[in-house]
Amino acid sequence: MRSTQPQAQTAYPSAFAIQVAAMVDTIEEPHQQQRNISACVEMLASLRFEPDSIRQYLREELMRESPIYQEIIQEGVQRGKQDTVIRLLTRRIGTVPPQLQAQIQSLSIEQLDELSEALLDFASVADLTAWLQQESRRQS
Repeated sequence: MRSTQPQAQTAYPSAFAIQVAAMVDTIEEPHQQQRNISACVEMLASLRFEPDSIRQYLREELMRESPIYQEIIQEGVQRGKQDTVIRLLTRRIGTVPPQLQAQIQSLSIEQLDELSEALLDFASVADLTAWLQQESRRQS
């Protein structure tokens, strides 16, 4: 029995992208699912084809609205803030012990923002330890 599903197999990125974009547009599921599928398709397609050629045909706004995409962006922002805070702390108070680095990596984006301001007043690792303890008590 032959499948009635459209096939999207091609070596040409533009033909592939046009086929996939047309398929995504036909999804009758709620808009949220369409956004998630679009984000996944774009990520997978970019492994094989040039991202610019894929974006030319897929609706990028669908991908950007996807919770999956937003989560990936948030993780990237959080990791960047963690790295920046640890670099600033190292410059301000010297080497940050691994156990304190682990605590910093468990902080939320908002807490990292607060720490990035507070660290300007730190003179030693003890100041960082005290701040982390205070923050831990505040969150409990």
